[in-house]
Amino acid sequence: MTAIKVEPIKEPNKIINYWKKEKFVVAAIIFFGLTFNVAVVLGPIYQGKLLDALLFKEPYLNVLKLSIIFVALVFGIQVMRFFKRFYIRRFANSTLSTMRLMIYNNLMDKKVDSLEKEDVGNLTTRAISDVDECVEGIRKFTTEVFDTGVLMASYFVSMILYDLKITAMVSVFIPIAMFLAEKLKLMIYTRTSEYRLKKSEMAGLTYESVENTMLYRANGMEDYYRNRYEAELMDLEKKSIRASILENAMQPVYNIIAMLGVIPVIYFGGMKVIEGTWTVGAFSTYFTMLAALALKASKAAKLFNSMQKSKVSWTRIKPYMTEYVNFSEEVQEKSRTEEPLLKVENLSFSYPSADEKREPVIKNISFSGKKGMVIGITGPIASGKSTLGLALLGLYPYDGSIKIAGMELSEVPDTEKSSLISYQGHRASLFSDTLAENIMLGREGNLDKAIKAAALEVDLHFMPEGKETKVGNMGIRLSGGQQSRVALARALYGENSVIILDDPFSAVDMKTEEEIVKNLKSMYKESIIILISHRISIFKETDLVVLFDQEKNVVYGTHEELMEKSNTYHAIYSIQSTVGVDIDEN
Repeated sequence: MTAIKVEPIKEPNKIINYWKKEKFVVAAIIFFGLTFNVAVVLGPIYQGKLLDALLFKEPYLNVLKLSIIFVALVFGIQVMRFFKRFYIRRFANSTLSTMRLMIYNNLMDKKVDSLEKEDVGNLTTRAISDVDECVEGIRKFTTEVFDTGVLMASYFVSMILYDLKITAMVSVFIPIAMFLAEKLKLMIYTRTSEYRLKKSEMAGLTYESVENTMLYRANGMEDYYRNRYEAELMDLEKKSIRASILENAMQPVYNIIAMLGVIPVIYFGGMKVIEGTWTVGAFSTYFTMLAALALKASKAAKLFNSMQKSKVSWTRIKPYMTEYVNFSEEVQEKSRTEEPLLKVENLSFSYPSADEKREPVIKNISFSGKKGMVIGITGPIASGKSTLGLALLGLYPYDGSIKIAGMELSEVPDTEKSSLISYQGHRASLFSDTLAENIMLGREGNLDKAIKAAALEVDLHFMPEGKETKVGNMGIRLSGGQQSRVALARALYGENSVIILDDPFSAVDMKTEEEIVKNLKSMYKESIIILISHRISIFKETDLVVLFDQEKNVVYGTHEELMEKSNTYHAIYSIQSTVGVDIDEN
């Protein structure tokens, strides 16, 4: 089966655009929806005619003819019903995929400081549960426009043709059911909002409980947090019942109210049969139409209530329905041609905070680099070296200038920054999949090259499944050094213009460290490698060193230059290269 490609849409925060996107499918829904719901009226009509033919003992051929027509009608109507449901379901599936794509794109494009403020449970519930509820509401609405609106109109017109007076009397009860549903609208909306909010809280609490299981156990707090979780779960259950009870419990009430019209039908319709104005078949047809009309009226009332639940979900996900930002090939092309590739001028940076007068962690940083350069960044603990690496990602606001291929990084959309810059942080952040998938992340690239550059080839030789080895949750099946090198291979895999590696050798021996640095210099000549480390014994292989001293002053130069003009750098290098151990400058 060929997979349907999910395409983004313009103005995804307007529901009408989801129908516009699926023009052919919507046209098919309209055609089969109208045809089915108009033709369905013919079923009771021919049922009545067949009943009269049997009661009046008409010739066998007439009865046979009516039977064949009746069966053919039922079959044809069901075929049209099948196609109507098929296209509605196809529309719903496409809309579900599109909405999820929009939310995913929004999260990928969201500023890091903004994303960090989001609650995990709230995001999870909105991206999954609320989208499901919203699409289900759209599907029900699309279905009931025809199965309720058109069908009720078809039955109503047909009933008028049979008898205007009786139809006027039975129709009085239908607006009553609708009116009651309308009055419950606000209450259902309020209770559903409370339930959705609680569901988000529970999703976050569940994530927190799973994440901190060992912490609770180690501190003897399992019972406390279990009881807290159970109490919150009971509250969620109560809110769930309150949110759905009115919608579901009122369905029989709506049906009873709408069916009160059967009383005048039995009386006045029975009189017409006795008087000979109606046949038994006509009475049967009219009664069947009334029952169907009443049922559809009660469903319409319930639909009003269901739409309130969907409205709540739509309100919650609407802020995430932002237009898709497509990848720009121009950005990549410029990164391949411009020199210098990286230019940093007067860069100052401080982490996002409510305090507008916060002191910058780093300030007035200036350096540049060309393709093929390896730039080392070092300094004591808390001197700002890792902060500089984060600042160069451009994910947080900064002062000064960071230009890649002549483009100011702050002006490049976040979705495109990942095509220019790759980053390896302190945590490997591996997920429970194969080693290959942890490196590729669904991207195209040279897997073997990244594995070789990260010095993983020997390790793979001892893994029976090689690249397809399952690493386990958080990479638990790998050693610390292997985890670090898988994360390194991931950063190298895209061969981006700027590759930032923050302390990539913390869990590897010095021999492997030297091998990796040589690989970086020889295999990634089209990129700038920014190597952040307090282990400077390998900085002799770098083209430029940025040194933070104890007072956070910055000194620039090659390894040889710093060996001459910085006593601190010279001392640290001598100790590390002689003793062969990691000693921090502090």
